[in-house]
Amino acid sequence: MDRTALGDAHALDDAVPDIYWRQLPPATERTWFDAPSGRLAHIALGSVDDPRVVLVPGATGSKEDFVLMLPLLAAAGFRVESYDLAGQYESADAGPWNLDPPHTRYDERLFLDDLLAVLDAGDGPAHVLGYSFAGTLAELALLERPDRFASITLLSAPPEPGQAFRSIKRIGPLSAVTPPRVGAGLMLWGIRNNLNKVPPGRIAFVRERFALTRRESVDDIIGLMMRTPDVRADLAAAPVPKLVAVGEHDLWPTELHRRFARRIGARFVVYPTGHSPCETAPHQLVRDMLALFAEADGAR
Repeated sequence: MDRTALGDAHALDDAVPDIYWRQLPPATERTWFDAPSGRLAHIALGSVDDPRVVLVPGATGSKEDFVLMLPLLAAAGFRVESYDLAGQYESADAGPWNLDPPHTRYDERLFLDDLLAVLDAGDGPAHVLGYSFAGTLAELALLERPDRFASITLLSAPPEPGQAFRSIKRIGPLSAVTPPRVGAGLMLWGIRNNLNKVPPGRIAFVRERFALTRRESVDDIIGLMMRTPDVRADLAAAPVPKLVAVGEHDLWPTELHRRFARRIGARFVVYPTGHSPCETAPHQLVRDMLALFAEADGAR
C-alpha cells in the first residue's frame, strides 16, 4: 500500500468507530520481550523481512494505543512493533528491582536501556515513533545510538526542556509548585473521569488498564518530565529525517510545537484533534509517517 491508498485520510479518520481496544488486528503477534528491566509485553504485525517501525507509548499508555495504525503500516510494507513501558499495563512486573544492580526508581536510564534493547533486537535501523513522554526517550536514544534510527517521529512530545508542564494549557502555572506524585494524581483523576470525553469503549479500556499499571511508575515518569533534558541543538545536528506531529488541541500550545520542530529541523503537521492523534487521526498520521519514511529512503 502506498500513500494514495489512504485516500482522504481525514474522512477515513472521521469514520473510525469506537472499538474494543483490547482486540488486536488479525495476525498480530503477541509476545514477551526480555529487556534489562524485565519482561515487556510486546506486539508485532507484518513480515519479519520488512523494514521495522517501532511505536513507543507514553505515561499511562500501552501498545494498544496504536492498534488503528498497525494494519495501515503493515499493509504499506513494514514490520510494526510496540511494547508496554516498564511498570505500565501488561509490563507491570518490569521495574527497577530487576536491574543489575537494582535501581530504586523508574529512572531515565531504565526506560532508555529498554528501548535500546528493543531496537537492538532487530536488523538494521528502525523508524521510531515516541508518543508524549516516549518522545523524549526516542530523542535520547537517537542521540546515543543513531545507527538504530531510519527516522524519528515525535508525537505530542514535550516541546520545551526543563519543567515540561509549565506551559501546558490552563494549569501550567500550578505545576511549578506541584510535586510529581500530586501531578500524577491529578492527571490520573482527569483520565479516569474522562475529562477529554473519549468514546465509551476507549474509556472502559483505559480504566481497565489502570488496574495493572503501577502507580509508582507513573509518579516517576511525571518527575522525569519535570526535568526534560535540553537536546534541541543535538537533535538539529542529527541528519535523520524527523517529524513532529500534534493535535491542535494538544496539552501544549501549537506554537510551542511549531517552534520546537523548526529548531530541530523537523517536518511539522497538525491534526484537528487532541493529545492522541494515534487514536483519533491514525490515517492522517500514517500518511505523514509514510512520507517521512520515503524521505529517509531517498536520503540513503
